[in-house]
Amino acid sequence: MKKRTKILLTISIIIVIGLLLPQNLKMPVENATKKDYNKNSFWAYPWGKSITHKGVDIFAKKGTKIRSSVSGLVLYSGEIPVGGKISLIIGPKWRIHYYAHLNENITSTLSWVTHKTVIGTVGATGNAKGKPPHLHYSILTPIPYLLRYDNKSKQGWRKMFYLNPIDYFTRDQTS
Repeated sequence: MKKRTKILLTISIIIVIGLLLPQNLKMPVENATKKDYNKNSFWAYPWGKSITHKGVDIFAKKGTKIRSSVSGLVLYSGEIPVGGKISLIIGPKWRIHYYAHLNENITSTLSWVTHKTVIGTVGATGNAKGKPPHLHYSILTPIPYLLRYDNKSKQGWRKMFYLNPIDYFTRDQTS
């Protein structure tokens, strides 16, 4: 019983710390401004095989550095068919930050990253092959935001689990 209590207490502390840490989200693409993405691209519908665009595409020259938008743990750095070369980072508030279509993955799975860590470079891998180089960036949350339910799109219930990265970019950008 004592060991179980210690484990539960430890897990509880980790969860609370994860929820209380400030996010301080930064623009992941080096030198990108609001001119480099479409402010209406989040939750755009219809959008190819994924039906709804669940993030933002930030356009830049191929090879432009991508830094982690938050401090966190790299859950996965590798390649998948749709996203191409990707990185998944879990950061504050237990949010998962998804970086897709990278030209190059520089970070590795289970490494710790900060805002200063270069995790990859802009590219056009996966289903972005043949399109202009860009970073597809999404933020997933395990805690659903019930007020974000969208009954106008086919995947409206999923919107509860995605946050609009553009809202966070515009808080700190002036150009």
